[in-house]
Amino acid sequence: MADEQQQPRSLREYGMPDANGVLSSIVRPNVAATHFELKPQFIQFISQDSYAGLGNENPVDHLSRFLKKCDTMKLTNVSSDAIRLRLFPFSLRDDAKEWLNDEGANKYTTWDSLAKAFLLKFFSQKKTSKFRNDISTFRQNEDESLHDAWKRFKWLQRQCPHHGLPDWLLIQTFYNGMTQEFRIYVDATYEGSIMAKTTDTVTSLLDEMASNDNYPHSDIGSIEV
Repeated sequence: MADEQQQPRSLREYGMPDANGVLSSIVRPNVAATHFELKPQFIQFISQDSYAGLGNENPVDHLSRFLKKCDTMKLTNVSSDAIRLRLFPFSLRDDAKEWLNDEGANKYTTWDSLAKAFLLKFFSQKKTSKFRNDISTFRQNEDESLHDAWKRFKWLQRQCPHHGLPDWLLIQTFYNGMTQEFRIYVDATYEGSIMAKTTDTVTSLLDEMASNDNYPHSDIGSIEV
């Protein structure tokens, strides 16, 4: 009976740290694998490209790079969530790490919930509005090839995948944002305005043309169409 009763603590003991109070905001899923270990080299690989939460950093880019790294690690009887949830804290530093530590105990049980919370914290409404505006007002530069313009336009969309603009509007925006010479060139190449074609067809056409086009805007005038 004496062993079952809690022994009185001294005043000094009340002020001593207790490891039982150290809790993580991430619940790490159990794994069925008999031998599971995150190698120090892989942890270092993740940490080399850490995210600090600075204004000039893009959290979408960070998640993309993090997932690509995690996908290089495939283990039998170990889920993707188990790997990602264990490794993600190693990909953060400074303010971003402090945010995760302050989220409260056992808050995230899935990768989707953690990734969503991360984006809500570090991808502000102001940043979303800026990227959405950059996409909506896209213009091809005077000395920019079709290849570079199309690549830049798609890059803007990847930076803000939640921009909310439908595909048809994106294609229309890019077409209207091209220089007049390039619009004439593109339309002539496909024997009429590409605006008469479907969204998927135009997307494929632009992908094909851009992949074969590396000449600058100033060269268009010398090309027979």
